Amino acid sequence: MTNRIYLCLAHMSGKEMQYIQEAFDTNWVVPLGPNVNGFEKDLEEFVGENKRVVALSSGTAAVHLGLIAAGVKAGDEVLVQSFTFCASTHPITYIGATPVLIDSESDTWNMDPVLLEEAIKDRIAKTGKKPAAIVPVYLYGMPAKIDEIMAIAQKYEIPIVEDAAEGLGSRYKGQVCGTFGEFGVLSFNGNKMITTSGGGALICPDEEKWRRVMFFATQAREAFPYYQHEEIGYNYRLSNICAGIGRGQMTVLNDHIAHHRHIAELYRQGFKDTKGIVFHDELEGMESNFWLNTIILDEHLHVKGEEDAYCESVKGAIGGAAGVVHSTGTIHTDCEPNRNVEAMRMALDKEGIESRPLWKPMHKQPVYAKVPKYVNGVSENLFHKGLCLPSGPCVTDKDVERIIQTIKGTIL
Repeated sequence: MTNRIYLCLAHMSGKEMQYIQEAFDTNWVVPLGPNVNGFEKDLEEFVGENKRVVALSSGTAAVHLGLIAAGVKAGDEVLVQSFTFCASTHPITYIGATPVLIDSESDTWNMDPVLLEEAIKDRIAKTGKKPAAIVPVYLYGMPAKIDEIMAIAQKYEIPIVEDAAEGLGSRYKGQVCGTFGEFGVLSFNGNKMITTSGGGALICPDEEKWRRVMFFATQAREAFPYYQHEEIGYNYRLSNICAGIGRGQMTVLNDHIAHHRHIAELYRQGFKDTKGIVFHDELEGMESNFWLNTIILDEHLHVKGEEDAYCESVKGAIGGAAGVVHSTGTIHTDCEPNRNVEAMRMALDKEGIESRPLWKPMHKQPVYAKVPKYVNGVSENLFHKGLCLPSGPCVTDKDVERIIQTIKGTIL
């Protein structure tokens, strides 16, 4: 039986059990406590910039509370990157606001500043008011052109909620991603740079906004000797047990970042002379954590097994941690990876190597068919051609060598 090589799974440091045991020994088995406080302080020290951090139950919860704290209300519009996972967009709908989807530029694959400003002008002209917030994303850990995005946001006085869920430890001109906008989102899902098994955090600009977010994260309880609620709150606080895992993980965060960057260098060198394959790399002044390493397969590149791609519908979840899916029995959608990309994924899977297509852009998702969108074809083109490769802390040099050789051996 071939050992499976997964895309990205966080790796335990050995200190997690110490914090978890302390929580049980002191009976802090609740969504508050010493581990939660300690984890938040560790994160604040890491991100710097005099920011405050609230530890939450998920990155999705952090996006939701970040939007609320930024003043987004039902009926508003929020400009959000289209090339992302649905956790960037769904919380906008939770509030009753409308996502306005912005396509990517081809350098970083993140929000296109030119399209962003065009969208702002057009939404003001069409609706009579400016959008309530901007949500750029650090896709696969790659820093966005945040200077340009920030300049536009400041010009129109629109708050930014940075979705750095995939970008913990990535930096732009030396500054940690997630600390440029008014709020920044982090994720500690099991496949992220570090994990709390599930969890996230919101980076806040100051004490006042930190207290406001904390208020909403703990059911918005007023200061009375009984339960008084004057605003809608949420049960979003991270548990003390999960925070204990996070405290242990913080001791290896820099090691994880270094390892991901090392793996990226191996892929970079491994594919540099391979015709038809391009490794997605960082720009000068940007330091990606390379949460996931990604490649682009030229549409004219042919691989073994293309004739078998898209012959059967998917019956269950693809990948070790994909979760529960709704089986439709349908083979095709109106926007899918090229046949050579799917054939490569299938070939790798047969060798026990998990790979996956890039995120399908939100503007091509049926659930967002009717929302405003400003597209240039970049993210859709990347989705057709791109593939994510194993990149986690458990991936070894030998694993990468086998992955590269398997890919090259599959090319016709």
